Amino acid sequence: MNTQATEQQNTHAATPLVEMKDISISFGGVHAVDNASCDLYPGEVVGLLGHNGAGKSTLIKILSGAYTRDSGTIFVDGKKATIDNPRHAKDLGIETIYQTLALADNVDAAANLYLGREILTRWGTLDDAAMEAETRKVMNRLNPNFTRFKDPVKQLSGGQRQSVAIARAIHFNARILIMDEPTAALGPAETEQVGQLIHQLKNDGIGIFLISHDIHDVFDLADRVVVMKNGAVVGSAKTTDVTKDEVLGMIILGKCPAGATPGPGASTD
Repeated sequence: MNTQATEQQNTHAATPLVEMKDISISFGGVHAVDNASCDLYPGEVVGLLGHNGAGKSTLIKILSGAYTRDSGTIFVDGKKATIDNPRHAKDLGIETIYQTLALADNVDAAANLYLGREILTRWGTLDDAAMEAETRKVMNRLNPNFTRFKDPVKQLSGGQRQSVAIARAIHFNARILIMDEPTAALGPAETEQVGQLIHQLKNDGIGIFLISHDIHDVFDLADRVVVMKNGAVVGSAKTTDVTKDEVLGMIILGKCPAGATPGPGASTD
């Protein structure tokens, strides 16, 4: 593992990549996110867990610029950040990889990496050779086993498609990745491949918010979990400090175990 990333992960560098403090947003009088706080450090994976409607996706959409918060503060690298739209998020190195991956199925990996940001020759035509060469570099670092550079991405496996989507994000200097259900509908081998991709990203010091309904997935991939219920944070914990049953208790009952740090949404019963 990259030494710097390891040190930052183990000691929790003084400054998180992202800190969301007291974030709230309402829709039609319903508090979708209520006074929620969480953070993310370099080389760390934080799993966001909760039932549908718990607020985890809405909280992350605020970070990605899809929604504008009603109140609260976001810090990136310790500095107060304005994120009013997805472009602001991208400029801060925040990229979202949605479950649908948002890939152009009929073109190859290089065309997807450079979609909307194509390299042109001096004559104004597409520089396919340059784009493929750069794509090979980033894919070799991320997934050395990837060889299908000429194939339309619709012909790739789910794990290979994830590789392309992740490569597109990190090639343009993303340091904070939001991954929405990255292993949904994947078989065991492809799920393992995505796990290897995430491990490589951690080695590179990239921080990842992982949204998932699969508690086993989160325990396999995440360093910490943050559980939300009814728009509020129930609590957070290192995955080594709590059991899966205890996290299920947080999700279902809002009960915060001894190994977790309680949030404002924790049950007092």
